[in-house]
Amino acid sequence: MEKLYRSLSGRIIPVKIFSGSVFFKITVLGLLMTIPLLTAQADEGAYHTDLSTAVAQVAKMNIPAVVHIEVTQRQVVTNPLLPFENDPFFRYFFGVPRTQRKFQRELKGLGTGMIMDSQGHILTNNHVAGGATDIRVLLANGKEYSASLVGTDPKTDLAVIDIPATGPLPHVKFGDSDKVEVGEWVVAIGHPRGLDQTVTQGIISAKHRQGIMDPSNYQDFLQTDAAINPGNSGGPLLNLQGEVIGVNAAIVSQSGGFEGIGFAIPSNMALHIARELIAHGKVERGWLGVSIQDLTPRLASSFGIENQKGALVADVVKGGPAEEAGLKRGDVIVNYQGKKILDASTLRNDVAITPVAHKVEMTVLRGGKRLDIPVMIGNLQEAIKMRASSIKSRLGADVRPATADEVQRYGLDTNQGVVLVWLDPNGPLRKAGFEVDDIILEINGKVVDDLQGFVELVSALRPRQRVSLLAVDHRTGRTGYVRVVAQ
Repeated sequence: MEKLYRSLSGRIIPVKIFSGSVFFKITVLGLLMTIPLLTAQADEGAYHTDLSTAVAQVAKMNIPAVVHIEVTQRQVVTNPLLPFENDPFFRYFFGVPRTQRKFQRELKGLGTGMIMDSQGHILTNNHVAGGATDIRVLLANGKEYSASLVGTDPKTDLAVIDIPATGPLPHVKFGDSDKVEVGEWVVAIGHPRGLDQTVTQGIISAKHRQGIMDPSNYQDFLQTDAAINPGNSGGPLLNLQGEVIGVNAAIVSQSGGFEGIGFAIPSNMALHIARELIAHGKVERGWLGVSIQDLTPRLASSFGIENQKGALVADVVKGGPAEEAGLKRGDVIVNYQGKKILDASTLRNDVAITPVAHKVEMTVLRGGKRLDIPVMIGNLQEAIKMRASSIKSRLGADVRPATADEVQRYGLDTNQGVVLVWLDPNGPLRKAGFEVDDIILEINGKVVDDLQGFVELVSALRPRQRVSLLAVDHRTGRTGYVRVVAQ
């Protein structure tokens, strides 16, 4: 049995995105939604039901595997009164006392996670567990554990923690997020506002939402109207078969609470990242060696392409996998390993989760002809190291990621900034007053979240371009902007 309900709205509203404690303004349009009543399946066997009992069955199956996470993060922060401590004016009129240069602060947060296996691995969001100095996990049966961090991936906002399992643990089952349809019923379970084991239901409102939080990240969200709020982060979004098809991560909200628009990381991406973190403690991503962009109607017309779906190759990296395979600038990639490529982001995400040194088949359009081209996927980290050499020529510097100790010492966000480890005496940064161990946080207002992001931002600079850098002075811990000219 299937019932269809439709609603259409063209009203445009200003909104904000909530993720952790950060807000971003965007604009959204109403959607056309189809809502099928699906067949649900329990562990005891298949059964057919309507929505009134399907949600209850999904909740019963999965609540034992959904956990409440409490995190504590301790930071060392520079005293905000430090710049005025020796200022006689401020000391005379405001009585600024002589205080310690730095002090510690403690931040606490709540989130949700899902037990992945009987060994005690728990999948959650990076913005929940990343950077935490203490993690406590409360199971649905009332047992409490101290958890340790297995690994994080800020690019997808995912993290894995684990607890010492003393016996078999209930765990979730993962479904195929690629098969999820718009309008399909879904169930969210989590701990919003600390309210344990909260179950809500809704539908998949849209797929392939990108650029929600950081356009440079590997994000491809499912959109849902199932009610999720702060505290739901890291919890499962499930289909009516009781399978996890998404990890709840963010909401669009003007008030900070639920307003009908939520986002979940697709399970296929989440499961791949989680397995990489469990196996290696980090994510090893594939690399194709091309610069790509979306195929717009105007570009499609200029290339004589009727179908406007695909990823246009704007440039090919010399010596990269794509060049060795024979890809050329102007090629349009329309198929990757048997999967249709809708846009540049789809291709980038598919390549990223492809194992390094794995040979893939791609279909490209070139001069009106379809060509099947095999490509051996390279290692993104090795490519970043290779491209990082350009930083020396552009800024006269060499960098490394910030350590956990430096993040805590300077009160930085997790995985934020790169640290200078070498400076050319005649380079732009040294002439501007930078020193070894200073930390660069932003380039022209864009956050430097890791080495890859830094390399990409610097590589995009034009010769002789004026650049505004937000940096931390390693001696004082003070943050400020510095203007330099890239070479």
